[in-house]
Amino acid sequence: MATFKELKAQMAELEAQAAAARAAEFQEVLADIRAKVADYGFTEQDIFGRGRGRPRKTAESAVPAKYRDPKTGATWSGRGRAPNWIKDAKNRDRFLL
Repeated sequence: MATFKELKAQMAELEAQAAAARAAEFQEVLADIRAKVADYGFTEQDIFGRGRGRPRKTAESAVPAKYRDPKTGATWSGRGRAPNWIKDAKNRDRFLL
C-alpha cells in the first residue's frame, strides 16, 4: 500500500496534469463558444438567464427623490439610511419636494 507522502505526490502530479490539460483545451473551447454565439446570435441573457445576482440600477428603476436639502440641493428618496442633513430634523415636512 502507498504511503501518505507518495499519494500526496501523485495527487500533486495529477493536479498539474489537469491544469495543463485545461490550459491546452481552453482556447479551443472558447473559440468554439464564440463561433456558436456569433452564428446563433445568443445574448448574455440567453446564456446566463435573467436574475443573475442583484438587478442593476437603471434610470427607470431608481426611486424619485422625496426630500431636498435647501442649503446644498442634495436629495434623498426616503429609503435607506437618512443623510445627516435630515437625520436630526424633528419635522421632515419642510424638506419635502
